[in-house]
Amino acid sequence: MKNFTNRLIIVVLFFSVTIFLPAQVTVVGHISAEVVPSLTATETAQLSFGQFSPETAGGQIILTPQGTRSSNGTVNVIGGTHNPGSFFVTGEPNALISIQLPSAPTTLTNSGNSGTMTVTNWMSDPPQYSSVTIPASGVQPVNVGATLIVGINQNNPVGLYSGTYNITFNYN
Repeated sequence: MKNFTNRLIIVVLFFSVTIFLPAQVTVVGHISAEVVPSLTATETAQLSFGQFSPETAGGQIILTPQGTRSSNGTVNVIGGTHNPGSFFVTGEPNALISIQLPSAPTTLTNSGNSGTMTVTNWMSDPPQYSSVTIPASGVQPVNVGATLIVGINQNNPVGLYSGTYNITFNYN
């Protein structure tokens, strides 16, 4: 009987202890959020292919993001100021950004006549779609180059040709 009583006491104690154990617990969690500066971009130099003559058959002028200009076909580059498009992208230091260049060709138009030329094969430094870290200064320079398709004099009469293009910068 003593053995039975001891077992009964143990069972009663076991259930009484478990009855008083809480079935749930509440914990305090913490939340934080940080607002960083919006990305801004400023054009610091316009993309310019400089001066040239199409000659008899036309061709292409290739301008790299580093500012190197070359031509093929019968296009004769003469001089004038040529330079890549340049931008300063400002944002959160050490944040990653990406660069998206135009996906389609852009048309340049001669305002004095009906001539047009096409700009294609966009390239940038740093390269498009790569993850670029904004330096500690908060300012990332970006240079843009492209290829200008030049027709013959009849299709591309003498004059100044101009147009615009869109470049997009995003936080990653």
